Amino acid sequence: MDWRTAGYADGVAGFSGDRIAYHTNRCGKFGVTPNLDQYQTGRAQGLREFCQPANGFRYGARGNSYGGVCPAELDRKFVEAYDSGRQLYSLRSRVAQASNQLQRAHQEIDHIDNDMIRMGADMISPETTVEHRAQLVMNTKQLAERRGELKVEIPQMERDLDMYQRDLDAYRSTLRYVE
Repeated sequence: MDWRTAGYADGVAGFSGDRIAYHTNRCGKFGVTPNLDQYQTGRAQGLREFCQPANGFRYGARGNSYGGVCPAELDRKFVEAYDSGRQLYSLRSRVAQASNQLQRAHQEIDHIDNDMIRMGADMISPETTVEHRAQLVMNTKQLAERRGELKVEIPQMERDLDMYQRDLDAYRSTLRYVE
């Protein structure tokens, strides 16, 4: 096993120094003991590559958590870029959540409309009992109320989505790093 290469790969991936325990556990089953010095040398080289600001930005923009693995001389710039990427990730997530919420509201209205049509057909069916007809009327009333609530909520959801998208676009225009 080339422990320097293994350490380098772990460093480039941003793994903490605890990752050696993973290798020790996996390789110990086969009677192989990691060479800690070679591993740490390789990992330190890999971290120098991982801890570049552009990578910090990408790492944050993907929503990854940073474990504070960068050497002190690289950490500040990495974290600044990482924070910028995390902000982008947060803004994108907010837009996606608002968009999904709006889509779910429209889908719920479509389901309500279909249910109300079905219930209307059931109400006029000669096979429907008086008790069932009364239940259908109550259910239709509840669905109509929910539909009304959604119709009131949707314009605010659309305004929120527009605002979140503008915030995201404005933030993107200030970025130093490419997404």
